[in-house]
Amino acid sequence: MKIALARINDYEIPLCVFFNRVNRQHMINRFFRVISRLGDGVFWYTIMALLPILYGRAGLVPALTMGLTGLTGLIIYKLMKSSTKRKRPYHYEEKVMQGVRALDQFSFPSGHTLHAVGFSVALLHFFPAWSVLVVPFALLVALSRLVLGLHYPSDVLIGATIGYSLGTGFALLMPVALPGI
Repeated sequence: MKIALARINDYEIPLCVFFNRVNRQHMINRFFRVISRLGDGVFWYTIMALLPILYGRAGLVPALTMGLTGLTGLIIYKLMKSSTKRKRPYHYEEKVMQGVRALDQFSFPSGHTLHAVGFSVALLHFFPAWSVLVVPFALLVALSRLVLGLHYPSDVLIGATIGYSLGTGFALLMPVALPGI
């Protein structure tokens, strides 16, 4: 896997440079820094805490589903990052400017995107009306990873795929596992 990722860096770097170019504009950089910070968990944990308050017992299963999606995603992406050790684009190409401090050393897969998609899918399975808020936010989180120079497009794509799989899987499983809630 490491060798394959290193080989595709050359193909992805032009896309990284393209997305990262707008990061040099102060207001765009600030906007995506805020999105990235909220995507660290603040946005999602706030929603998880609000669900039982807003929906009572009906909000517990979605909140738990999101929590399990997040915890499982954390384990998966940490294992993948430590085994692939893919250098971030700004380490690979000097034209890519690091827009914010990275939470860890390696880039594959994008944990922010994994969680944004996973949390969104899990939440929307139970409460589709939240799509107006969470879908644009999840897309902005994924885009922020490219604009801020932290990830390659494949990191974001694989993170989204894993997140979608986890969110869907837990959303389908939880009502069966916790039928009384």
